[in-house]
Parts: sequence; C-alpha cells; structure tokens
Amino acid sequence: MIVEGKKNLKAIASDIAEGYITVNPLFLKHFNEESLKALYSSVMRAQTGIRIEPFPYHEVALIRKRNLKLQRLYGALIVIKNVARDRRYKFY
Repeated sequence: MIVEGKKNLKAIASDIAEGYITVNPLFLKHFNEESLKALYSSVMRAQTGIRIEPFPYHEVALIRKRNLKLQRLYGALIVIKNVARDRRYKFY
C-alpha cells in the first residue's frame, strides 16, 4: 500500500490518536518500506503536536483524553518499529 500525499498520512495519524484506527501487524501488512517510514514520521509529528498544546490543568477529562491520545500514538510507534525490524527495514 503506497499512501500518496501527506494529507492522508496526517489523517491516518489523527485517526490513530482518536482511536478510530488500531495499528497492528495486519494493518501494516500492505505498507512498503517508504510508506512505513512516512507513517512513522507522521505519527511522530502528531505526537509532538499533542505535546505542544497547553496542558489542561484542573480538567481531569481533558487530561485523560490527552493521555489516551499520546498512549495510542506511542503504541502505534512501537508496533511500527517492531514490524520494520521484522522486515529488516532501517529508518530510525
């Protein structure tokens, strides 16, 4: 699967953060090395974007939502790294 355009990758990273897409080896099956690298960097950018936002002190629901997004993105990064290692791709 070759994902064309950065908008698609940004949308995929956003969907991962929101919980609409679960990243697992089956999901990544059709990604080639180039698109896997692009997805990895897109997820990293999404993670950085969430961390840049001001921290919502004294609002438990917003803190929980932020942390869940970061947790989903981090989990996706770990799965992408492991799939890349299994396929013997080097990009990080």
